[in-house]
Amino acid sequence: MTETRQAQPEASSDGEPAAAEQLDQLRFLHRVARMATTARTWEELLETVVDETRDALRASVSSLYLLDRDAENLTLAATNGLDRYQIGRARVPFGAGVTGRVAESREPLVIPDVSSDERFLWVRGIDQRRFVASMLSVPLTWHDQIVGVLNVQTERPRQFSDDDVAQLGAIADLLAGIIEKGRQQTEAEARVEALKAIDEARSELIALVTHELRTPLAVVRAYADLLADEPPLRGRESRDMERRARRAAWHRATLEQIERLDRLVDSILASVRGEGLTGLSRAPFDAVWAVDETVETLRLLLRPRPIRWNGSAEGMTAVGDATRFRQVLEQLLENESKYAPSAEGVSIGIWRVGDEVQVYVTDDGPGVPREDWESVFEPFVRIEGRGRSRGSGIGLFAARRLMSAMGGRIFLEGNGYGGSRFVVALPAG
Repeated sequence: MTETRQAQPEASSDGEPAAAEQLDQLRFLHRVARMATTARTWEELLETVVDETRDALRASVSSLYLLDRDAENLTLAATNGLDRYQIGRARVPFGAGVTGRVAESREPLVIPDVSSDERFLWVRGIDQRRFVASMLSVPLTWHDQIVGVLNVQTERPRQFSDDDVAQLGAIADLLAGIIEKGRQQTEAEARVEALKAIDEARSELIALVTHELRTPLAVVRAYADLLADEPPLRGRESRDMERRARRAAWHRATLEQIERLDRLVDSILASVRGEGLTGLSRAPFDAVWAVDETVETLRLLLRPRPIRWNGSAEGMTAVGDATRFRQVLEQLLENESKYAPSAEGVSIGIWRVGDEVQVYVTDDGPGVPREDWESVFEPFVRIEGRGRSRGSGIGLFAARRLMSAMGGRIFLEGNGYGGSRFVVALPAG
């Protein structure tokens, strides 16, 4: 029993330094984790990582390299003893040098004397500024993916111990996830900023172009008035009343199209200001009248194709924005003028289905393939015959957004004759 009692103090005495060292390491890891997660910026996070790592390993320099997204190079992300100008510039090929080999093998590597080790890769602009004697490198892995490499270096020769390797490995394990998530967030923020800049430039360009359209539109209106100017009859009848009436009708149609362009410019400017889809009316209107007016407006555009539309149908009240509803119908009819087979008829109809007023537009051609019924409403997709091709077409995409903003919908369905038809639907009044 005496020997046992005497042995206990010895064990306790021998274990105190080891226990104290382990406690210090745990405190350090806790401090690093707390500081890393409370860093205000990405740069502050990386500076915290290298500073705490250098101090914990009692090294001269600590550097962090991150693997590029193409996995071909590791780029210097942070350092506290080398040339900071090289941050973001200095690169080590994956698999080359100590850093690249550690990333490739995912195993720690100790270099007692870098001057005599052929694996050490001297990086121009960095290692010449400070003489490096010894080096310890460990990989950073997250979800079985290599994130980067954490290095510590000393100016005087040093034999890094297994405890040093274990300690730096623990730091790397702790920081890998924090660094990768911070990197992803930073990249996402950069993408958002880039998209915002592009969107602002687009809005400015659209606003400038649409604003500049107003002057030529006013000039066109003035010339249209001049062309339609008829000499006064002054108590006598015209020798060709039919021609005079036809010219007057053409003049009215021209002015209607100019006014339509004016409204389009207004709507584009409103959308640039963020008002395009928020200020739409949801009021009752005569849907039959809206279709009839749209058909008459675009009848000249569709003149090579017979138009089947019974404009004498009974009125049906729909709830939405009548002007924007006509804009959607105009888009569908303009598509018919572009893509419908020449001389094939265009059919337009209206009916009430449940709580909706539905208007369909179709032609005698093969229509849109069923597999493309949804994709044609995506931006920059243009349908041509039975196939589809990429282009600058955004008409159907814009039409769907307009219908949705009015509380309605637009979709494709079969027309019962082997083709397809577009259907626009609004709540019934």
